Formats: sequence, C-alpha cells, structure tokens
Amino acid sequence: IPREHPASYYSYMKSHLFAHVDIDPRNVHLPDATAGSDSDDLSVRLEQSCLAYEAAIRKARGLELTFLGLGSNGHIGFNEPGASFDSRTHVVQLAESTRRANARYFRDGVVPEKAITMGIRTILESRRIVLLASGQTKREAVKRLRAGRIDESFPASALHTHGDVTVLVDQAAAG
Repeated sequence: IPREHPASYYSYMKSHLFAHVDIDPRNVHLPDATAGSDSDDLSVRLEQSCLAYEAAIRKARGLELTFLGLGSNGHIGFNEPGASFDSRTHVVQLAESTRRANARYFRDGVVPEKAITMGIRTILESRRIVLLASGQTKREAVKRLRAGRIDESFPASALHTHGDVTVLVDQAAAG
C-alpha cells in the first residue's frame, strides 16, 4: 500500500512517533513498497524495493538507530517466527495472528497478506536498537524474551546477540 494510505506503516509511525520527536524527516527511512521500478509485476517491484533499501543502508554506512516493536508472537519488524536470523530486507508472508492484530487499522477489512521488512541480519547490524512492547497482549512475548533462549521460532530472541539494545516495556506488558 502507498505510504499515504492511512493504514500504512509509514503513516502509523508518522502519527505515533515521528510527529512527537525532534527528527528531521530526511533521517527517517522505512522500506517503501512503491519504490523500485516501473514494472507491472508486483513481485519484481517489491524485490527491487528491498534491494534499493539495502543499497541505501550500505550507502549511509549502516543504521545508527533502529526502533522495533515486539509482536505478540515474538516478531520484530515483520520477521515472523521461523525467519532466518541471516535474512536481509525481504518480502514476507504475514502470519494470520499478525494480520488479525493489524486488522483494526484497515477500515475496509482488506488486510495485506505480505509486507516488506528489514531482515534480522540487517536489524542486527544497526549500531543501536530500541525495542518497544506495550499492552497485556505482549506479556507472554516479553516473558519469553526475558528467558534469554535464542531460537528462530522467536525472532526477537536474536536481539540477545546484539551489544546495544534498549528494551522499553509498559506495566501491562511487563506483568
């Protein structure tokens, strides 16, 4: 969906974070499903968008700070359980639980089945990472993250291998 769509991730981040912090919009970078090529083939456009995003990261000499949300199933970005810890920016099939959790943002009831996400390897190359978790629905995921077991069935566990992660959890998610 285009960035301007009210349910796009870009719109969500703009209204919930970027509008509330002192950040130059030129320093905000999210994968753009509409970037890439003029191909009529959606899969080609999406793949080219992923490659363009990775190229932009390399050109910038890496990511300084990455903000992530914690999904109730442990996903980070849209890296669903089972995602390879060696993945780069790619197109992902969204888990049904993720689609249900995001359905409230799509008034027409048509929730995307796929998304572009930074891969876990790309995320882990960030110099600093901030992970946010809020609400009771994240309680089990926070508990599992605290356990410290690193496993691809729980993507957020990859963050245990990074040297500079800040985890911010509200009372409801903390239990």
